[in-house]
Order: sequence, then C-alpha cells, then structure tokens
Amino acid sequence: MKKRFKVGFWEGVARIILTNRITILVLLVGITVLLASQWRNLQMTYTEANLLPQGHKANRDYREFLDRFGEEGNLVVVGVQDKRLFTPKVYKAWNEMMAQLKSSKDVDLVVSLKDLKKLQKDTIAEKFDMVPLINATQAGDASYLAQIRDELFNRLPFYEGLLYNQKSGSFRSAVYLNKKIVNTAARKDFILQTLVPAVDQFEKSTGVDLKVSGMPYIRTINAEDMKGEIGLFIGAALFIVSFIFFMFFRSHRATLISTTILVFGVMWSFGTLGAMHYKITILTAIIPPLIIVIGITNCIFLINKYQQEIKLHNNQAKALQRVISKIGVSTLMTNLTAATGFATFMITGNELLFEFGLITSINIMGVYLLTLLIVPIMYSFMSVPKEKHLYHLSRTYLTTLTDRIEFLVKNKRKYIYTVYAVLLVVSLYGLTRMKVSGSLIGEMPKTASFFKDIVFYEEQFNGVMPLEIMIDTKRKKGVMKLSTLKKMDELQQTIEKIPELSKPVSIVNLVKYAKQAYYNGNPEYYDLPTAQEQAFILSYAKNATKNAKDNIMKSYVDSTGRYTRITTFMRDIGTEEMARVEGQLQQKIDSVFPKERFEVKLTGKALVFQKGTSYLVDNLIEAIVFAIFMIVVLMAYMFRSVKMIAVSLIANILPLCITSGIMGYMGIPLKPSTILVFSIAFGISVDNAIQFMAKYRHDLILNNGRVRKSVLSAIRETSISTFYTSVVLIFGFATFTLSSFSGTIALGALISCTLCFALFANLIVLPSLVLTFEKKRLRKEELVDDGIIED
Repeated sequence: MKKRFKVGFWEGVARIILTNRITILVLLVGITVLLASQWRNLQMTYTEANLLPQGHKANRDYREFLDRFGEEGNLVVVGVQDKRLFTPKVYKAWNEMMAQLKSSKDVDLVVSLKDLKKLQKDTIAEKFDMVPLINATQAGDASYLAQIRDELFNRLPFYEGLLYNQKSGSFRSAVYLNKKIVNTAARKDFILQTLVPAVDQFEKSTGVDLKVSGMPYIRTINAEDMKGEIGLFIGAALFIVSFIFFMFFRSHRATLISTTILVFGVMWSFGTLGAMHYKITILTAIIPPLIIVIGITNCIFLINKYQQEIKLHNNQAKALQRVISKIGVSTLMTNLTAATGFATFMITGNELLFEFGLITSINIMGVYLLTLLIVPIMYSFMSVPKEKHLYHLSRTYLTTLTDRIEFLVKNKRKYIYTVYAVLLVVSLYGLTRMKVSGSLIGEMPKTASFFKDIVFYEEQFNGVMPLEIMIDTKRKKGVMKLSTLKKMDELQQTIEKIPELSKPVSIVNLVKYAKQAYYNGNPEYYDLPTAQEQAFILSYAKNATKNAKDNIMKSYVDSTGRYTRITTFMRDIGTEEMARVEGQLQQKIDSVFPKERFEVKLTGKALVFQKGTSYLVDNLIEAIVFAIFMIVVLMAYMFRSVKMIAVSLIANILPLCITSGIMGYMGIPLKPSTILVFSIAFGISVDNAIQFMAKYRHDLILNNGRVRKSVLSAIRETSISTFYTSVVLIFGFATFTLSSFSGTIALGALISCTLCFALFANLIVLPSLVLTFEKKRLRKEELVDDGIIED
C-alpha cells in the first residue's frame, strides 16, 4: 500500500508539471526576476572572518578592548629600505606623499619623518617640550639629512622597532585611519583612490620601491582580488561543465537546457544572498559555482534517463512521466543529502559558516526544483530526440566500462576488497600525520604584491598582525605607578625575546624616553626611572600625552589612567605556534601580575583568529559526524534496510579517509578551508550511492528478489550517469584551483581528489558489497537455479 502511494504521488507530480507547463515557466521567470531585484543588496564584506560565536570569551575580551581603546586594526604602514630616503629629492617627495594622506578626512594620524618629535628638557621652565626632529628650513641640505638619519637610528631607541630597523636601515611611516571607517566601504575608497595612487606617484617620481601593508590595506586589496575571482569562477565553472556535458551527450538542445538551468541557479543564489542581506565573503563567493557544479548532476540524471526511455520505447509522454516519477524521488534524496552536508555548517555556532550553510542548502534544493520542472517541460515542447542524440548511450567505451565493472563485481571481489583494505590502511596512517593550523593571512594569495610586502615586514619588523595585552590596574591612575610600569617592562622584555613577535609598544616606551630626555637625550639612559627620579620624570611623562593630536602614544592609556595596553605585532605563524606563544605570554603574565591586583587579558585580531581556527576545527568534526548521521537517517527512510545503509557508508567513507591520508602525507594542514572538504565531498559522493541503491531496490522488486540480476541491471542503468556526473563534478570543482587563494585552491583540489576515489567506490566497491552482504540470498538463488530447491 505504501509503495503504491509513493508511485501514485510522483505520477501525480508528473501530471501536474506536464499539464501546467506555461504557468510553471511563468512562475519560475517571476521568481527569478524577483530574486534578481535583490541583487542591489549585495555587498562585499569589510571585516575579517570571525570564526568564534559572539558569546565566546575571546570575542567578549576583544569587544571590551575595542570599547576601551577603539579599533586596533586601523594602522597602515608605508615602508622603505633605501638610503635615498634621506636625500633632499626623495625626502621632499616622501613629505608630499604623507601630507596628501594626512589631508584626507579618513586619516586620524600620520607618524612620518616630518612629524617625528623628540623630547627636550626645558631647564628654565623645568618641563619637557616635544620639538620637531627635523628643521624644515634645513631639509634641503643633504649633509643635514644624513645627520638626522644618524640621530634617528643611533640616539632615539624610542622609535626602534616602531618606525625603523637599526640593523637593516629600513624605515616605515604609520598612517592611522579614522576608526569609524575601518570596517566600512569608505576604507576601500581611501585605499584605492588615495593611498595607492599616492604610493604609485612617489615610486614613479623617485624610482624608490615602497612596501605597503597593515590590516586595512591587506583586507581591501584581498577583497578586490576576491571580487574579481567571483566572475572567473562562475565563467570557468559554467564553461567547463557545459563543455563536458556537450562532449558526453553531443546534443545542443540538452546543453542549452542545462545551461539555462545553471544560469537560473546562479541568479537565485545571488538573489537569496541579497534578500537575506548577507555580505559576500570568501565562502559565500563560491556558492554560485558550487550551484553550477552540483546542478549539472541533476541535469545529467534526468536527461540521461529521458534518453534511455526514448531509446527503449520512443514514447515521449511516457518517457517524461517516468523521468519525473522515477528519477524525481532519487534525485530528491541525493539533493537532500548534499544539502544536509552543507546545512550541518549551521550548527557550528559560527555566523560565517551559518550563512554559507543556509544559503547553499537552500539553493541546492532550488536548483533541484528548477531541474525537475524545466527539463521535462522544455523537452515536452521539443520533438523526440533523434538517433544521433541517443548515440552516446551505446558508445563502445561506455559499453566496455559497464562490462568491465560487471566482470569485476561478479568475479574479482576479493581483489577489490584487497585494494580497498590497502588504501584504507595507508590512508589511516597518513591521517595520523595530519596537523591543525591556520593564520589570519595564511589563506591569502601568495602571488599578490601585498603578500610580498607582508614578507618584507615580517623580516624587518616581525609582522603586521596585531596582538594586544590589555591591563586593568583596578584603580584610577594606577597605570603611571612606577611599580606597574616595572611589571609592564618585565613583560615587554619577555615579548622581545620571542622571535615571532615584534618589539612591543606601550606607555613604558614613553616613560623611558622621558628619562633619556631628562639626561639630555643620552640613549644610555633610555630606561625606567628609579624611585628617586620618578617624581619629576613621571609627572612630565604624563604631561607629554596631553594636547596630543599628533602623539603616537595617545591611545595607550585610557582617560581614567586605570587601563593600559601593550601592542606587539606577530609573524604569520600557524595555530600550534600561536598557542605556544600565547602559553609563554600567559605564564609570564601570571607570574608578574598578581590576579588580586591586576586583570590582564590577551586579545587582538591574531589571537581571536587562532582561537577561532581551533574552535572551528573541533566543531566541524562534530558537524561531519552529524552530517553522516543525518544522511543515514535519510537513507533509512528511503531504503528501510540496515544492509543498504551499511554498504553505502562503507563505500563512501573510503574516499574521505584517502583524502585525509593525502593531506597528512603532503603536509596539508587541517584548517577552516580544508576541513570543509569532508562535509561537502561526503554529501555529494553519497549521491551516486543513493542512485545505485534506489535502482537496485526498484529492480529487486521487479525481479522477485533476485539479487544478482538486480545488481547487474542497476550497474547497467546507473553506471553511465555515475561516470558522467563524477567526471563533471571532478572537473567542476577543479575550477577552484584557478583561484589565487590557497584555501580555495585546496578546497577544489581536495574535493576533486575525493570524488575521484568516490567514483571507484560507487562503481565497483558498492555493488560488490551488496553481493557480499546478500550472500545468503545469492546462495539460495544458485540452489534454485540448479533445481536443488524450489523458489
């Protein structure tokens, strides 16, 4: 009764679709137009990916830091390693460039050569004055500029590590953007329309190479690169899958129908992004090409089934009805499993992955609906396919492939299992060598010009990724107590000994400079004052931060004097190294700052990202397990057989293990981009298993429970579609390797690799397992065939 209901339901669906063709097409066009109108809401993201839930402690600490001191990622640095900087011509051009940047309303502060101040003791007024380092009237004198360079690099340790590298002679200027624009579109306008042209003009006029970096600059150029790749991915994916589709089917109208569906799918994906006001990120940017690659498989299954039916009985109405009623349910299940694989990202607690999982799963079901409706409707308006359109079904290589699969499955199952076991063992060993890693800029294009500049700053200044230490003294004006400053200095000395971190900057630097100034600028006195010196020196150090629009230290102590910060910058290191550095710092903090008197928090973008990577890897592993569970539930509903579920899982776990092993052997770390491979690949690869098992189950009923005959007939009907879809998927995902982003390249390459082994698993291992699991029934069939027992 239940079986008759299911068949009747899908026959009813087929009747509704085929009798309301015009209405459905008009409705689909209307939905597409409505979604296209939402494109106006599409925007690129202007913030880094936050991989942690909003309520996570690291996020709470970071928000507290931002509330206290403002946006920390507002620094752009322009550097140079060329002695010509201290020549009149280049110095003048440098000042002109910095003046242009400083005049922008988007800039809060510029610290450059012309802006540098030095503390000078006023013995008459008994105070410190901030006086310009360079006398503008003498700046045209080459010998004077040479003296200035010597003084800066040898007598002003306050600026060492902050603005210059004494050993290499590198110098950099600091441009602090208005904190209100750092995470808005105005940042892009400043970087692309003001900063980049100014730098280009300087290089053109002087012949001096500049190095530009800082998180606002990196994020902007990175976003522009990502924007440019969206069109590349869509165009490449559409061309490749359409070309391969045509080469398989050799039918212009089949290719046209499929391409139309894919274009509608892309429009729907952008429309749903816009309708939900989600911004385009490095993940949501790959949704349209994903829909193209996944959507083409639906077209292959439906069109291949239609052509098989036409070849069988040449009755178009009957063929269209069977396409919907027979393939409709199996493709529904395959799309549900793929959508489930993506939907599991929604349970990670991460906003970025939630949006990616939601939009992708919605659009997978959307492109399924488009295929189910458009393919039969469009073919119903066309003439019956001619013999040339059906020729591909009887090609020699396909017949040979099917015959070879049948032979192996019937006669060589022991060899198949041996290969399976060897691959599994080798893969599991490789899996033990996998490492977890990830960095804030590690996913960015290594060939980009800004990445080369990042390398420059890592070599010269130990990185550009900010790491912050926020200190709460728990009392007003507690920061300027000498005891507090000494504790901060002890921590800063530890930071200086960690090779992955840059020289730290805090109010301690200014206090040391104040002592140096008190002793007439002698660099030997660049140190904290003694107890005897503190009364005079600290009072003037406090005054030095007043009236401070151009003071570089103005944001290092809050207005109450209770809170302060130590800023350092970090190299592009992996998650494990970052955890080690954090451990070193935390150990020192615990030993120096008593918890009853101080509250010290490590924070900053670099640390938040590192913790986000670890959190995400842990949660995505749970998501993969959940995805497998949900797919098992769907298969259990469809097949109602533990054996069928078991053989499908055994066959499709192997490709995931092999991919894990490859990652281990090749040193590809487990990180946010690569761990996505497993949920995506499993959800897609199990689709072919479902198609085979659905056909096998159907034929098992038609053949009165005869297993061998049903398995072989399922192989003959599904192997061509499995081969076609696998090849298209492999090459479709391979288009992601055209990206300049290492994470996207890894995603495409690893999914393609997984699907290669999934093809072997579903064509050969899966039917072999069915025959093995049904050994008792096979033995009974043989006895019946031999006449030993009655059926």
